[in-house]
Amino acid sequence: MTKRTKITAGIMFLLLFAGTIVNYYRVIYSSNVKKTSCIYIPTGTTIIGLKEILAPHLENVDDFIWVADKKKYAKRIKPGKFKLTQNMNSNDLVDMLRIGKQTPIKLTFNNEHSLENLAGRISRQIEADSLTLLEAFQDKEFLKQKNFTEATALAMYIPNSYQFFWNTNAKQFRNRMFREFNSFWNQDRVKKATSKNLTPIQVISLASIVQKETAYIKERPIVAGLYLNRYKNSWPLQSDPTIIFALKQKYGQHYVRKRVLTEDLKIKSPYNTYRNRGIPPGPISMPDISSIDAVLLPKKHNYFFMCASIENFGEHKFAKTLSEHNRNAVKYQRWLSKQGINR
Repeated sequence: MTKRTKITAGIMFLLLFAGTIVNYYRVIYSSNVKKTSCIYIPTGTTIIGLKEILAPHLENVDDFIWVADKKKYAKRIKPGKFKLTQNMNSNDLVDMLRIGKQTPIKLTFNNEHSLENLAGRISRQIEADSLTLLEAFQDKEFLKQKNFTEATALAMYIPNSYQFFWNTNAKQFRNRMFREFNSFWNQDRVKKATSKNLTPIQVISLASIVQKETAYIKERPIVAGLYLNRYKNSWPLQSDPTIIFALKQKYGQHYVRKRVLTEDLKIKSPYNTYRNRGIPPGPISMPDISSIDAVLLPKKHNYFFMCASIENFGEHKFAKTLSEHNRNAVKYQRWLSKQGINR
């Protein structure tokens, strides 16, 4: 081999080596993410499954797989929601996924009628499925340990918006909600409840009745004050929503009652507030914070009776005496009959 040939071979080798280095650099550090977006990686995802998840978001998914292999990421795949930033390179993407740098989600729930409904609502926002969530919510050992019962379990979930990681499991969610319950029932709220001879659970149970009675938020402190007047004077609460709840317990959640009749008031149930005095054993639905606060800070008045208003739909006529209430009730019953609402 001549000197010239050797020089040529050397140059070619250097060029090839440089090309290889440049190519490696491109694979590792060139932008690969098409646009800013989020991906969800389920628990147990393999590198093959991850490739399918990432493919629509990357310019070259094979480049990502090559970097992932070099960094041994396939054995460290962590589940969760991750934000991909436009022009992010494969190296940064692998590093983010490998350390599990998740983007939190904003989880919201409100006005759920039962634990089953709550489980369904939550399962649409985090990875845990509704059945697993419901099992965690109804865990008898957990409920007993935390001083809840099957009847009061729904009271533990204070409706609001919370920040979670998407891959939160059922027990983690439930345990977080217990901590939020304790945080919500701070010294000030407990003091207000105690001043009314109520426990936090009783406040929530009464708040659930208040919320079912009126969707008009400004009216809730008035309704709460009315029921507290009855409670203080040992009167039965006589709330129609509790009768509807008892009927649903007996006949199923799909049972519909638009009008409560006299015969319905005879149903045997601890939730029949016409036959039983005091607060029902648990909430009849999930009250929102405005209803809870209405019970804690009720409007002071001398009302003991209420009836739906036919002049202002959604609002109520309040009365101090039974005779006044009966006049309001007759008007309302006549209006229902004219509307053809018999059940």
